[in-house]
Amino acid sequence: MEDVSYTAQWTAAARAVESERGDGALFHDAFARALAVPRGFELLDKYNGSGVAEYVAVRTRYVDDAIRRALENRSISQIVLVASGMDTRAYRLDWPADAVLYEVDHGSLFDVKRERLAQAGGERRIRTVEVGADLAGDWLPTLRAAGFKADQSTLWVAEGLLFFLTEAQVRGLLDTLRSASAVGSKLVTDMTSASLLKHPITQGFLRSLRDDGTPWLFGSDEPASFLATSGWSLTNLSQPGEPGAGEGRWSHPVPARELRGVPRNWLITASYDGAPLHTGAAREAATA
Repeated sequence: MEDVSYTAQWTAAARAVESERGDGALFHDAFARALAVPRGFELLDKYNGSGVAEYVAVRTRYVDDAIRRALENRSISQIVLVASGMDTRAYRLDWPADAVLYEVDHGSLFDVKRERLAQAGGERRIRTVEVGADLAGDWLPTLRAAGFKADQSTLWVAEGLLFFLTEAQVRGLLDTLRSASAVGSKLVTDMTSASLLKHPITQGFLRSLRDDGTPWLFGSDEPASFLATSGWSLTNLSQPGEPGAGEGRWSHPVPARELRGVPRNWLITASYDGAPLHTGAAREAATA
């Protein structure tokens, strides 16, 4: 399995812990524990106190809810999980009968995941197409060959991915998703703030990630303008602890939006309404 899959095991471990909270759990993932081995719980213990496990729980529920909202009017029937990792939504969410889910990740990861879920008795609730592809390359042709139709509105989900990419890679990914999107397509994703990557209080945690070979590389303090330069219009921007994003369950202070230079995480829903890509000065202003 690819090294980055260790982070997928880590997030699976966080989902397992949340699912085992009982009636107070934000969601229930019966398969997360089986997908967390061999290193997920080890990493969860190693980074205990970082807030990541709590963030994963809040993010998972936010993304679950965002998917439900995006599909409720039945205008979207194809969903693409970009870097799907150990995601189990195909097995635990309710889906429209005509929907198809494309999971894009390394082929070797799918082999392991499929075997573990079969052993755990998992059954998919949606027609699912596994797309083995290297996201660092030109992967859209592989997605299209698997049956994806760029002339139909799409729900793209890129959860827990952007942290690990450079700014240029994030920009390229957003451009790629927009280029394959019909008007009315939606994007659900998350990112950290640029300030989090620079703040003294986070440096110990970030150093540990670098030492483990999974550094966090990208963040934006202005996600709305950053997304807009790739043609995506922000429809919801939440921080953990705000209404609809773990309010009442987030144990850390929620920074006021007007405060500058503070660490924060963003939970994001955006849409494509036909707006053109921006280049040159507009992009420079968005990343300044």
